[in-house]
Amino acid sequence: MDENQTIDNDRILKINIEEEMKSSYIDYSMSVIVARALPDVRDGFKPVHRRILYGMLGIGNTSDKPYKKCARVVGEVLGKYHPHGDSSVYGALVRMGQDWNMRYTLVDGQGNFGSIDGDSPAAMRYTECRLSKMGEHIMDDLEKDTVDMTNNFDDTLVEPSVMPTKIPNLLVNGGNGIAVGMATNMPTHNLGEVIDGCCAYIDNPDITLDGLMQHIKAPDFPTGAYIYGIQGVRQAYETGRGRIVMRAKAEIESGENHDKIVITEIPYGVNKQALIEYIAELVKEGKIDGISNANDESGRQGMRIVIDVKHDANANVILNKLFKMTALQSSFSVNCIALVKGRPRLLSLKDCVKYFVEHRHDVTIRRTKYDLKKAQERAHILEGLIIACDNIDEVVHIIRASKTPTDAQRNLEQRFELDELQSKAIVDMRLSQLTGLRMDQLHAEYEELERQIAYLQQILDDPELCKKVMKDELNEVKEKYGDVRRTEIKYSSEEFNPEDFYPNDPVVITVSHMGYIKRTPLSEFREQARGGVGAKAARHREQDFTEFIYPATMHQTMLFFTKKGRCYWLKCYEIPEGDRNSKGRAIQNMLNIESDDAINAILRLKGLNDEQFNNSHYVIFATKNGTVKKTSLEAYSRPRANGVIAINIVEGDEVVDVRLTNGENELIMANRNGRAVRFNESTIRTMGRTATGVRGMRLDGGDDEVIGMITVNDASTETVMVVSEQGYGKRSLVEDYRVTNRGGKGVKTLAVTDKTGRLVSIKNVTDENDLMIINKSGVVIRLALAEVRVMGRATQGVRLINLTKKNDVIASVCKVMSSELEATVEEESRTQWANKAEEIRKDTQRNADDFENEASLTDEDETNEDQ
Repeated sequence: MDENQTIDNDRILKINIEEEMKSSYIDYSMSVIVARALPDVRDGFKPVHRRILYGMLGIGNTSDKPYKKCARVVGEVLGKYHPHGDSSVYGALVRMGQDWNMRYTLVDGQGNFGSIDGDSPAAMRYTECRLSKMGEHIMDDLEKDTVDMTNNFDDTLVEPSVMPTKIPNLLVNGGNGIAVGMATNMPTHNLGEVIDGCCAYIDNPDITLDGLMQHIKAPDFPTGAYIYGIQGVRQAYETGRGRIVMRAKAEIESGENHDKIVITEIPYGVNKQALIEYIAELVKEGKIDGISNANDESGRQGMRIVIDVKHDANANVILNKLFKMTALQSSFSVNCIALVKGRPRLLSLKDCVKYFVEHRHDVTIRRTKYDLKKAQERAHILEGLIIACDNIDEVVHIIRASKTPTDAQRNLEQRFELDELQSKAIVDMRLSQLTGLRMDQLHAEYEELERQIAYLQQILDDPELCKKVMKDELNEVKEKYGDVRRTEIKYSSEEFNPEDFYPNDPVVITVSHMGYIKRTPLSEFREQARGGVGAKAARHREQDFTEFIYPATMHQTMLFFTKKGRCYWLKCYEIPEGDRNSKGRAIQNMLNIESDDAINAILRLKGLNDEQFNNSHYVIFATKNGTVKKTSLEAYSRPRANGVIAINIVEGDEVVDVRLTNGENELIMANRNGRAVRFNESTIRTMGRTATGVRGMRLDGGDDEVIGMITVNDASTETVMVVSEQGYGKRSLVEDYRVTNRGGKGVKTLAVTDKTGRLVSIKNVTDENDLMIINKSGVVIRLALAEVRVMGRATQGVRLINLTKKNDVIASVCKVMSSELEATVEEESRTQWANKAEEIRKDTQRNADDFENEASLTDEDETNEDQ
């Protein structure tokens, strides 16, 4: 027992488990990296691809022969070169024959080789294959000792360690692989472009990345589509790592009832069927609205995915949402790692080209040496044959006199100073070569060999000639297999523009007195005749009402100015949408406004990126106490989350209106007591963003205050519209207000009485405008200003809206373009409201005329008022 235990102990080796695990894992990882997962930078192949092509060549499975079963090829490769799973070999074989994965296929497949929909290929016993012509070119000159041959796994056969390819396969067909601790992901490229880049590098090894990119502009994927933005491509080419944005090729086809989005090319690596299913899932979950159906109509003519857009949806917006939310826009993460002299390295574009060109140089030199050696050997033999032919009688005599062929060789060597090879060739020579014709052919062949030997030697001696040979061979490949680029390059930003997801439709921005904001499509408001009772507008909390109404478009930028003199920014599409009856969202939840502050004025701008526009326009403030301030728009062109100080407000004052001007506008300010002052903005000097301003209008005292300010753009076409709190209003000519200096008390703009109430709004309008009026009870009316005639400046005006509730007053007034209404209001609603408006107009016309007559003043009274 003790003896057996001693024997067992002698067989046990104590090993540190940490060292053993470290050593074993390093060996395993290096095996995976070098012998399985990463391609060689010279030919772009992993060992399995190299062995498949070499095995197919070995069994004569070339492009000019009939197809062979894939199982035959897989068995050949497994048995001789690649002792791994058959599925890995068949998978690699199939991929080399898939034209949606390979830019240039190396295997010509017959049968079910899978599809871009993600379908699996048929079993290898059903499919057939053979080398494609380009696959054969990968192995050109393999028999001329152009590459090193290594033993196979059992040392019974040899296989090439690398292919002598004329095709820069690593760049052209790309590849991917996951090793241990590293991975590679290479995009495909256009053969012609890559060869042009290689030739440019041969001519100038110091070529820059920009120089290479003149030829190799970007990857060229087999599925086409677009490369969206070049910055990621440049980064990948420069560092070996980068993100290339790919976008599907899609067009919008207009139909009678609805539009269609037709997709003809999708990004590389995207599963078409999975893409369509995901789009349908997004529609089902309500994440994308406006799509009624998605069909795959692909066929022999090519890919065609048709997405039906609902008749009331915007196809451009839906397409941009699809780009954002689906694989119609994808990214290819380049990670260019390949084996360089057996070691993994991260490679730039220039590195890839450099190592391929160096490989081609080695192959060219080795092939030339091989051809030179063979030519010299043949020439040496021919020299002996020519000597024999020139002395044929003596040669025949020597051979006949010799007892054995060996004696004959030895005697010939001694007589003509030949070597063993030459004497053997003479002894083996047939009698037919003694004819005159064959002797002439020997001399011609020898002369041709002399020229060939000189040329081959020149290639070895002259580097420039060697470069020319390399370029000629590359250009020959380009002429045979080069094609046009499939993937188009869009030199634009990779980032999504948020405006792409929203149509630039007209909307109405409403802000309530208690700070609730929303945007509503303009089409929800119907036009009514003057004197109408209006339609129910927003539902508000008790004691709240709509205070501001602003027409805008979805892409415009809104500048919000608070009564305390701060400025905030919002895009219109960032404002929550609500119907006409919704109350909106608290603006405090969107802007960092202080609790005791409130929005008092809003400007709408197309954008803030036009520096010339910003420097040539100004923001003019009007405050409740009559102060005005002028500041360049450029000071408000840099949005900040917490807002900025827009104007310094003294205690007891607040901002009531803000206008955008061009530096040459005239301004009209009005107060609650019905007076207005007109002056040129040039009388206000430009001040800084935090300045207080100067006096613009002198008030009457008491509770009088400024209620608004307008800019005069065209005095010949515009009129001044004023509205009182009891629903009265009128239009007057701008010229009725004479230009004075700022700081005056102004002239009468409306005869304020108990019937009219005090002034609440002043607007500059034309016949093409509509007016939207909202009172504190929430009722809204929209009327065409063409129905309100122009009258004297100091008249009382006409009734614009009937206030049905006691103590109700006008809260806010806004002008919009009537042409916008024409494009959005349905015909039936228009007819219904027009008929109702006609009845109201008949009842109110007489009263309106009476109000005009009663409120008219004599010229003498008007003159006294001006003084």
